[in-house]
Amino acid sequence: MDSLTQIVLGAAVGEAVGGRKMGAKAALWGAIGGTIPDLDVFLRSFYHPFDAALVHRGFSHSLLFALLAGPLLGWLFTKLYKQRYERKTWILLWTLAIITHPMLDIFTNYGTQFLWPFDPRITFNTVSIIDPLYTLPFMILLIIALFTKRTNPKRSKWNWAGIIWSSGYLLWGVIVKLVILSQATGYFQEGNHQVKNAMVTPMPLTSFYWQMISEDSDNYYVGYKSLFAEFNPDEIQTIPKNHALFKQLKWKDKDRNAQLLYITNGYCALEQSKDTIRCYDLRFGTLKQITAGALNQPLMGYGMIVDRQVVQKSFRLSPGDAFKAINFGNYIDKVFGK
Repeated sequence: MDSLTQIVLGAAVGEAVGGRKMGAKAALWGAIGGTIPDLDVFLRSFYHPFDAALVHRGFSHSLLFALLAGPLLGWLFTKLYKQRYERKTWILLWTLAIITHPMLDIFTNYGTQFLWPFDPRITFNTVSIIDPLYTLPFMILLIIALFTKRTNPKRSKWNWAGIIWSSGYLLWGVIVKLVILSQATGYFQEGNHQVKNAMVTPMPLTSFYWQMISEDSDNYYVGYKSLFAEFNPDEIQTIPKNHALFKQLKWKDKDRNAQLLYITNGYCALEQSKDTIRCYDLRFGTLKQITAGALNQPLMGYGMIVDRQVVQKSFRLSPGDAFKAINFGNYIDKVFGK
C-alpha cells in the first residue's frame, strides 16, 4: 500500500497497544514502525533492476524480520525511556507495527515474500495500492481518537473503529474478488475468447471496478467489470504475448528470462521497438480505462536495450507523462457503470 496508508495503520496499531499508557507517543512510534519495511526501496540502486524488484518486499516484509526487529527495537526503547514503560509493551508495539505492514501489502497485487527465505510471494489481489475508501475513513477515525483525552474510554473506541473498518474493507475486497473470479471465464466467453488462468485485481483507487486478465497460447486478454453495470465484452483488450522474443534474447551475465516471468507472475507481454524490448507487467493494468482510450499501453514493466538481441542495459519502465492523459471524469463514469 502507499506510504500514507502504512503510516495510518502503524499509528493505529501503536495507539491500540500503548495509547493509554504513552499517549500520542505510541501512535508516533507505531507510524514509524509501519514505515520501516519500505526502507528497502533505498537499496534498489545497488542491484540489477530485476533483482531490485525482488529485494523490495523481500526480507524486510517478512515474518522473520518483524520477529527480529520488533524485540530489538523494544529492548532499545526500553533503555531510551529508562524503563518508563514496560519492555513487553515496547516489544508488542514495534513487532505489531512492523508485521502489519507486510500483512496489508499481501492484499495488493504485488504481494510480499512474507515467508522469507522461501521464494513464493503471497498476494491476494484484493485491494488497490492506493484506495481512498480504505485510507480516509481509517485516518479520520484515528485523528478523532488522537484528539480525545487518553483517559476517555471513547479514545480507544474511535481507534478500534478505524481498525475494524480497515479489516472489514479488506474482507469486502476478498469477497468481491472471489465473486468476480468465479464469473471471469464466462465473461471472456461472451467475447468469444476461450481462455485459461483468469486473474482478477482491483482497478486503481477503488474496490468497485475490477480488471480481469486471462490468456491463451498467443495472447493475453484484459476485461473490466464494474459492480454497478453489466460486463461489456466490447471493452476486452487483446495484447499479444510475443514470447518468441524470449528465445532471441541473449544475456551477458545470466539468463534472466525466467526471472522476468517470475517477477511478473507470468503476465509478461513482450514488445520490441528498434533497439528496445519491453516486458509489460499486465498485473498493473493498461492506461485505456483511465485515459478514456487516449493511451492503451500497459502501465508498468521493464525494458531491455539490445544490440543484435544481446541485452546491453536493463531498466524499469516509467509511466512518464502518461498521467497527464488521465481523464478522471471518464474513469469515474467507468467505475460507476455510466
